[in-house]
Amino acid sequence: MRVTPTDLPGVLIIEPRVFEDGRGWFFESYHATRYAEAGLPERFVQDNHSRSQAGTLRGLHYQLKHPQGKLVRCVRGAIFDVAVDVRRGSPTFCKWVGVELSQANKRQLYVPPGFAHGFCVPAVESEVEYKCTDFYHPGDEGGIIWNDPTIGITWPIRDPILSSKDAAYAPLSADREDLPA
Repeated sequence: MRVTPTDLPGVLIIEPRVFEDGRGWFFESYHATRYAEAGLPERFVQDNHSRSQAGTLRGLHYQLKHPQGKLVRCVRGAIFDVAVDVRRGSPTFCKWVGVELSQANKRQLYVPPGFAHGFCVPAVESEVEYKCTDFYHPGDEGGIIWNDPTIGITWPIRDPILSSKDAAYAPLSADREDLPA
């Protein structure tokens, strides 16, 4: 596999080694030893799977007392996956990185604890699977409005389909008390 660091410390793009022949293809979507050698956590405790229609945007979400690292991949269709540094005092606070993850490219994105995560589905219904380093605690979730001008994410869609919760999030600012340290 090939691991590429991004401009945000700890956020990694993982491209698995794919074996293809006339029957189809095979790759290891997770191998604890190899991923640990690449700097990812050795322990994931929860797997999630979501399906979203074209035009959907989910996020930007983070957790406070139970921060989750997330290993994200798109198993059907394609998504634009985003990580935003929301750690107060970080030199990359408010910076973001976006990567296309798709059924075709089989890439993964590792988003460490302390980062907000979100994705959009530009063209076709898509399915996403992601591993988490901690369990989800509903009362521990925070969020940032998807189109926050301070962050300036260049999303590949306009007028996304949002949940009411995601549409109500506030912009990011260093004086927000609901951010990870």
